[in-house]
Amino acid sequence: MLNKKELETLLQLGLETGADFSEIFLEDTKSGRISVNNGEVISVTTGDVHGVGVRLLQGIDEVYGYSNDDSYASIEKLMLTLRGSFKGSKQTAKPLGEKLPYVNDIKKPHNSLTPQEKSKTLIELSNIIKNHDEKIIQAGATLIEWEQKVLIANSRGLLQDDVRTYTRCALTATAQDNALIQDAYEAPGRNMGFEIFDEIDFKALAKEVAESAMTYLYADNMEPQEMPVVIHNGFGGVIFHEAVGHPLETSAVSKGLSPFAGKLGQKVASEVVTAYDNGDDPKQWGRTTFDDEGHKTQKNLLIEKGILKGYLSDYKSGKRMNYESTGSGRRQSYKYAPTARMNTTYIENGTENYEDIIKDTPYGLFAKKLGGGTVNPATGEYNFAVMEGYMIENGKLTKPVRGAMLIGHGAETILNIDRVANNRTFGQGMCGAGSGSIPTDVGQPTIRVSKMLVGGQGGKK
Repeated sequence: MLNKKELETLLQLGLETGADFSEIFLEDTKSGRISVNNGEVISVTTGDVHGVGVRLLQGIDEVYGYSNDDSYASIEKLMLTLRGSFKGSKQTAKPLGEKLPYVNDIKKPHNSLTPQEKSKTLIELSNIIKNHDEKIIQAGATLIEWEQKVLIANSRGLLQDDVRTYTRCALTATAQDNALIQDAYEAPGRNMGFEIFDEIDFKALAKEVAESAMTYLYADNMEPQEMPVVIHNGFGGVIFHEAVGHPLETSAVSKGLSPFAGKLGQKVASEVVTAYDNGDDPKQWGRTTFDDEGHKTQKNLLIEKGILKGYLSDYKSGKRMNYESTGSGRRQSYKYAPTARMNTTYIENGTENYEDIIKDTPYGLFAKKLGGGTVNPATGEYNFAVMEGYMIENGKLTKPVRGAMLIGHGAETILNIDRVANNRTFGQGMCGAGSGSIPTDVGQPTIRVSKMLVGGQGGKK
């Protein structure tokens, strides 16, 4: 590991030909993955990501390089190569300050259990799914875990380290009856160790995944139509994340590639909508004490009672639009330059019971669980699959429907939210963008959107 004097010398080296900002990002990440299918271990893998990323800026012009060799000589070579992109007068780096403490309160570290002990837990969960019904042909349980250690130093005098521990367990079920095939999936994750299995009842979740696959194996196909849609809590927040959260990142806003550019202080959502992104929510999957530029993460107010209050910003794109960093600079690894990204993004609780929202909906769709989809961050246009959905008729949940697709425009959808419940929960995923794939949480209470276009391939029965 380089000492402070060596880091200062290298950072100054990058400023000799006109760059006004230099940065060194050091990483050491150890990972593991165990996959079980139908009660048998099918793979066990480990990984080690180790290297350095170097970034230079002149204004908002950026060059980036990386190497898996983090020696002094390697970083010196990167600095000398990258600084050739700029011409100008020599700048002076500030002396590095002292590191602030990070939080990594792990009860059961990854190395505290053997692969055999971890596999035993996964086999039990896989068997719960498999034994639920003879029509379940695939029953998967996969453990994904990694610990990332980082050190960031820059020419503004920042010196910061952080340790992030991630654990996730994915449960899958595939049911088949002749030509009918249906999948179900749950994959909760946390910023913690193997104690995640003490925090979450995975046995109950395994049973729920199996039941979902069987329920939707025989469900009717959804008839395409425009209708009210009640979107349940937790992973239902993926629509807000994709269609609203990404357009609120300054990486898009600063270039004018967002429907929310220039709208601070304006009404952009229904008055029942208040939304945050919290980078330091304890135990959440997307949490870090410090971002990947070394800035302290924080709770950022995005929308308050329908009024746009803030964006999510990193250093470079914030510099483009004179907007301070919000502790939102993130990257997958040393191979990526950081950019503005979400951590734990959610719609805040309302005051209603979600059952009352369903009772007050004469006809519509209850989207209990959402799956994957696509979105255009520049416009907010999206489509998302409903993994588990029920028709609402006369204020009651009736038949399950399969193949439903929610289609819309983020800016319009949040204006059409007319009811917000008080049952906020979170769902976990891996968010991909220009700086790689990172852990993020999405969240919301149950909400009702007064009208949405719902796609499908069926007709009314």
